[in-house]
Amino acid sequence: MSDLISISQKPITTDKKSSLSHVISELLKNKISRLIVTDEGSPVGIITEKDIGLFLLDDDSEKNLDEISVSQIMKMLTSANESMSVEKCVEIMLEKEIGSLGITSNNDGLIGIITKTDIAQYYAQKYAGKHTVGDVMTISYISMNSETPLRNVVSKMIEEKISRIFLNNENNEPQGIMTFRDLFHIALEQGNSDSVLDNSDQAISVIFTRKGFLSDSGFGNTIPAKDVMTNSFESVDFEEDLIVACEEMVQNRINGVGVRINGKLGGVVSKTDILKAIYIDNDST
Repeated sequence: MSDLISISQKPITTDKKSSLSHVISELLKNKISRLIVTDEGSPVGIITEKDIGLFLLDDDSEKNLDEISVSQIMKMLTSANESMSVEKCVEIMLEKEIGSLGITSNNDGLIGIITKTDIAQYYAQKYAGKHTVGDVMTISYISMNSETPLRNVVSKMIEEKISRIFLNNENNEPQGIMTFRDLFHIALEQGNSDSVLDNSDQAISVIFTRKGFLSDSGFGNTIPAKDVMTNSFESVDFEEDLIVACEEMVQNRINGVGVRINGKLGGVVSKTDILKAIYIDNDST
């Protein structure tokens, strides 16, 4: 069995007519970040957490999540043949800036999928001792105050093209982290309501139509980020082997971890950084 087949997973699918509410529920239930989209059983695309997050931010319709279909959001599925090396797949993923590849067989069509999580596991098995966390980390991170309205925080995530943002308390100390997955929990709670309560002014309480997920008059403008964020986050020391960061991300089903420098948060390392480490090693050989 090839390395590629050994690390690939059986794809979890959804029909292109499925609602956005159903897709978000499936992602959360299965603790995954993407679904293969099918039409009459044949793969026609892919939908990811990031695709949904971007859509929800830009959507200015009055439709609730049950009225939005997957076909409005899905993207084209990029695939690789089962005979390809893992390292070549890494190159394709970096070149196309995607987080997964469908795996195809000459005889059976789509037989699996690999994601950055699978690549991180592969790195931990094959590349021990090659890099420290500090070799590939990003020596900076984007943060905002935890009291900031949810809409503003997610807008910053989109502007910076990041899938996570650290949130600080009043003393500018890291208090938590918010990812698109945190956003989905609030989407399921609020996104199917015909109206939401605006209590930003304590003197009044006004009901507004949803007008999209994060409109000026929607709940994204009335809920502070601290009410949605995860109150803790994983971190590793910059001097540790990069496989430690891989293991933290895989075990906790997260896309990145904080990096401690002299005991303080000094940056982040992500699964994309893991791909880059593999690419650098093989590009130099």
